[in-house]
Formats: sequence, C-alpha cells, structure tokens
Amino acid sequence: MRRPHRSAGLRRLRPSPGLTGTTVMVYDAHRHIGVLPAYPFYGGPPVNPDTTARATVKQLVADLDDEGTERALVIPNYGVPDPAVAFSFNELAIEAAQSDDRIRAGLWVSPRPEDTERTEQALALAGEDGVRALKLSFLLGGRPTDPACRPQLDRIFRTAQEHGLVVHVHTSPGAASDIDEVGHLVDWYADQVPVHLVHFGGGMSGHIKLVGSRFFDWIESGKRVYTDLSWAIGFTPRWLAREIERRGIGHDRVLFASDQPWGDFTGEYARLAEATGGGELGELVFRDTFATLYD
Repeated sequence: MRRPHRSAGLRRLRPSPGLTGTTVMVYDAHRHIGVLPAYPFYGGPPVNPDTTARATVKQLVADLDDEGTERALVIPNYGVPDPAVAFSFNELAIEAAQSDDRIRAGLWVSPRPEDTERTEQALALAGEDGVRALKLSFLLGGRPTDPACRPQLDRIFRTAQEHGLVVHVHTSPGAASDIDEVGHLVDWYADQVPVHLVHFGGGMSGHIKLVGSRFFDWIESGKRVYTDLSWAIGFTPRWLAREIERRGIGHDRVLFASDQPWGDFTGEYARLAEATGGGELGELVFRDTFATLYD
C-alpha cells in the first residue's frame, strides 16, 4: 500500500471496549436519530425493530459519551414506508449538530416527484450550521434511472455542490438500491460532489462488484467516491483491506460507520479494527478520512 503522509499529531488507534475494556476514540460516519412508529413489516404485527433508536439529542449524546465517539454524522432515522417520517427528523438532526461540536448533521432528501415540496424545504436548510451531508435512499421509492427522478437528483446534487456537502446513498442488493442502479449517481455526479456509498453495496453481489474492480475503477478515474462497511458480510473488510494494500489506492476512501440503531457499534468496530490492523489504514478509516470530509 502506498502510505499516506503521517501528520505530526496523528494518534494511534485505541482498542474497543468490547476487545480490551479500554476506551475507543473514533469518528462515526453514519448513525441515525429519531424513533420510528411501529409498523407491520412483511405482513406481521406492528413492531419496533430499531430498539436502540434515540428520540432526543440528550440520549444521543449519552451514547457518544458511553462509546467514546469523538465525532458523528447523524442522519434522520427511516425504515417505515412513509417518507414524511424521515423528513420530520431533519430539524432534530440539525439541533443535535448545533448542540454538540462532536456532531454533524445529514438531511433527508428524496428524488421522488411526490416529495418535491418536502425536499425543497430540506434543501433550504443545507446552509445551516453543522449540516455536512444530504441523505438519499431508494428504499422508500424512486429509482436512480427513473427519468421522473432526474430533475430532483440534479437539484439535490447541485445543492450539495453549492454548500460543499457529501451525498450519502443507501445500497443493498437488488431493486433500486443495487449498486448497478446507485452506481449511476457516481458516474453522473461524483466528479463534482463526494458520494458516500453506505453499506459498500450491502450484500454479497455488491461487495464483489465493488472490491472486484468497480470501487477502484471509480477512484482511478477521479470520482470522489467514499464508502463505509456497516452491514458488510464477514469476508469483505479483510478482502477490501488487502485490495487497498495491493492496489495502493482507496486507503482514504473508507470510513467507519455504526449505523446505530440498525447496526451495532461494538460489532462494527471490532470487525473493521481487525481488518485494518490498527495501523495507519485504521487511523484513516476510524478518524482522518471523516475529518477530511466533515471537519
């Protein structure tokens, strides 16, 4: 791996509480705020699977304190098939960012024509103190290649460019969130705007497509593409770290993310710390790349 320049103040990665009992000091590039209503997923009874969701800034800050998390990008919680719920948490994310210097906010936006008014209201907040990202997910509708979504996509990415924001995009195998669909956003927009591919493809097919070539091809072509490994299948962090070392690129494009409350901070940390080995790659993944993008 081509070693990046080591700054004089760069600290060594500390172990996780789950590994040694000492305090971990990391930057979390993707977690959520807001409690969702119960919903009858998959035809079952109404349930609340996001058991560690936080309704208030005070609760969120307590989690950061317990974890030892030094910085966090906080995004509205979503999952029930009603975009209005996710939009309703935008101001809570901003409140969090303006209440504690450790926190940066991501705003929920949507390319669906039906959400145009709410997206415009969200984009009007893009210049607020603490806002560092815009969040897209096609789980609640829309599709990157749907011509009806293109005007709002252009609007979202234009706003991100104007305000120096990152655009986060959910990925998962199949349908509108597959990397074959979401990858078009990298092709169309990532020359001007950093694009963060959440979950690194989100499953077996996405991981293999990205590590196999596509992620590195984008970097070599000059695309401003980033990712996190939350939800990644077990082999993926080790394989990606090996490919970064072999190819000599990509070390500054991977971030740690807990995806709380849908992910597990301790588990996500342990897998990624083991894969990166606690050296300079780990320092980039757990701190420095976040600082470059969001601080």
